[in-house]
Amino acid sequence: MGRSMGTMVVRSRIVRLRTLASEALHDLFDQSSPFGRLALAQVLMLGGDTLVTISLAGSLFFSISPTEAKSKVLLYLLLTIAPFAVVSPLLGPLIDRSRGARRAMVVFSAVGRMAIVPFMARDIHSLWLFPEAFLILVLSKLYLVTRGALITEIAEAEAEHEATAAQHQAADAYLGDGPSTTGAPHGLAGWNAQLTLLGTLAGFVISIPGVLLLKIFGAPGVLIFAGVVFLGGAIAGLRLKLPKARTRPSSEEETASWERGGKKLSREAAPHPEVLLGLTANALLRGIAGFLVFLLAFGLRRSHAALYWYGLALGGSGIGALIGLSLVPRLRRWMGEPQMLLLALTMVCLGAIGAAYVGGLPIQIALAVLVGIAGAVGQPSFDAMTQRFVPVEAQGRAFARFATRQQLIWVLGALIPVAIALPFVGGDITIAIIAGGGALSYLIGRRVRVISKRAPRRDARPMQ
Repeated sequence: MGRSMGTMVVRSRIVRLRTLASEALHDLFDQSSPFGRLALAQVLMLGGDTLVTISLAGSLFFSISPTEAKSKVLLYLLLTIAPFAVVSPLLGPLIDRSRGARRAMVVFSAVGRMAIVPFMARDIHSLWLFPEAFLILVLSKLYLVTRGALITEIAEAEAEHEATAAQHQAADAYLGDGPSTTGAPHGLAGWNAQLTLLGTLAGFVISIPGVLLLKIFGAPGVLIFAGVVFLGGAIAGLRLKLPKARTRPSSEEETASWERGGKKLSREAAPHPEVLLGLTANALLRGIAGFLVFLLAFGLRRSHAALYWYGLALGGSGIGALIGLSLVPRLRRWMGEPQMLLLALTMVCLGAIGAAYVGGLPIQIALAVLVGIAGAVGQPSFDAMTQRFVPVEAQGRAFARFATRQQLIWVLGALIPVAIALPFVGGDITIAIIAGGGALSYLIGRRVRVISKRAPRRDARPMQ
């Protein structure tokens, strides 16, 4: 009976994932819609990034000694943060400069990578490869930040595309608070999940010819193929549809939260409190993911585990991400994004407690699946909160700053098992404490905010 119930649950998850994938592919092939055109750009951009990763794989971790691996990993972690030093202060304001600036940034990101990869192919064994790879990372992060800021405008363009009053009401539902009332996964969280799913699937699909090219022509052949893919991404970026009129903040509260000293939308404007709380919660999920990746990598290496355990860990995380993305639209019908973030943290806490209690390598793989699910639920939810509460005019800068902070927390989480040789049980307990503390603080923070909003305001002037 229990086995049959488990089989039914697995089948249900597979059906949900298949449904979301079919809906995402339908939107991808519908190139008359604004979202379909953004989906095509997403597939080509992340497909090209996957090819670049394949061309550079194999030299960082497994081909060197454990002692040397730590120094290489530390250098890698530094490189993951460095691009944000360029994207956030320099390119973030450019994303918000005008209505067409975001489309221009998508095209610039693709054309820049298309121009760099031939030089990488030439310098694959030269020191020039490192600055070239850094520029590729900068342009990749630029696209991801710009994509987050584009979603709100794409939602409006979809409403204009339908050109009916009913569809304008649907657009209000996309941007409204509380559970979604539509059956389609076209809420902000649902669209974020669809784009992430399409990017993940594109990475899986394009890795097949990428690996074949690597075996036949080596890394230069893969990089040349990546240049062709980025060319397609540039063309897809040129075809993006944006709304005719620029969106303004939808409420006085949203506008006021981005004003300081009478200056609207200043670079130092304070984000909405709901966004700040969500940023902390989602950053903890990211930090836990970075912690677990290197906990497993060095833990498996110290235990001299067979190579297939590494594959199971990576595959489990990827499968968990796909499952989480398939759950986002369904969860969004029953709860708001803050509740989804709280659910993700609580799920990781309970899973880590169970992993510490049971022990063994298989339960660590199961924990990797669970963390993958939680991360895939948390990121689209936080992105949707940012897209809702941050005015469109400031979303480029906001996404750049938030992405920088989240990546920094990911790196800090990854540094712990690199610097300290933690056993799996100790790592699991650490994850449980971080996730449980994060869930509790997020719950208290949101509760305090609700109480403060309901509390009557005292008149500042004394009574006569």
